[in-house]
Amino acid sequence: MTPANRLRALLAEGRLLTMPCCYDALSAKLIEQAGFDLTFMSGFAASASRIGQPDLGLMSYAEVQDQARNIADAIAIPLIADGDTGYGNAMNVRRTVAGMAKAGAAAVMIEDQLAPKRCGHTPGKDVVGREEAFDRIRAAVDAREEGADILILARTDARHTLGLSEAIDRAAGFAELGADILFVEAPKTEAEMRAICSELPLPNMANIVEGGETPDLPPAKLEDIGYRIAAYPLSLMAAAMQAMVETLDCLRRGTPRDEHLMSFSELRRRIGFDDYYAASERYASSRRD
Repeated sequence: MTPANRLRALLAEGRLLTMPCCYDALSAKLIEQAGFDLTFMSGFAASASRIGQPDLGLMSYAEVQDQARNIADAIAIPLIADGDTGYGNAMNVRRTVAGMAKAGAAAVMIEDQLAPKRCGHTPGKDVVGREEAFDRIRAAVDAREEGADILILARTDARHTLGLSEAIDRAAGFAELGADILFVEAPKTEAEMRAICSELPLPNMANIVEGGETPDLPPAKLEDIGYRIAAYPLSLMAAAMQAMVETLDCLRRGTPRDEHLMSFSELRRRIGFDDYYAASERYASSRRD
């Protein structure tokens, strides 16, 4: 099946899909190796990893598409790509959606923030007017209908400045326009999360940021509320950064660092050295490498 069809099949199962988010090809491979069914390229984490900058709209469309292509090439599980605001007007949204499909993404997220966008759990964000928000999703759906084999994840950040009712109304409009998955960002209570899932018709995604605004509920609770995808955008990056900072501190102080490190043999295996060597046995010239 195509990546999009694999994602459609997962959503049709009707269960909660726990989705650790990646930021590069290696983190995506680790997610797949751990047995998860899908992943999401976190814009926050990808911006930090690729350009060492915060998620404030600094990465270009070409950089994001290239990052998505590298990730999709490394894994077999479906990848949802972060398309931000679509990188311009409605015509840019069409190009973004088509480009993410060509990069191998199973779905692309398009949101209604003002450009330049920012992380949904940081200060200063705002949204465009309703009609412009609808135009973005209309353009995304048009790109899909004209041949881009990809699902549309429609996101609204309206809860932050305009309230939950406006956010739900916008998401309902996205559904009517043909979006496949809905994402109301940053509800503040379990009651708000229940309202979202009870009032909106499509599969809904929860975004669980440790220390963020949305309650960090256990997966069983999220499934009971009605969510179909639970995204964890920063868990892996936060864990990796903590381990790196601790290891660097050990190196600076000259103290043992083994407890923070994966073994060299495990490192090689997970990156793919063992698979490479096994496959290369078929070719005499490769065996000399």
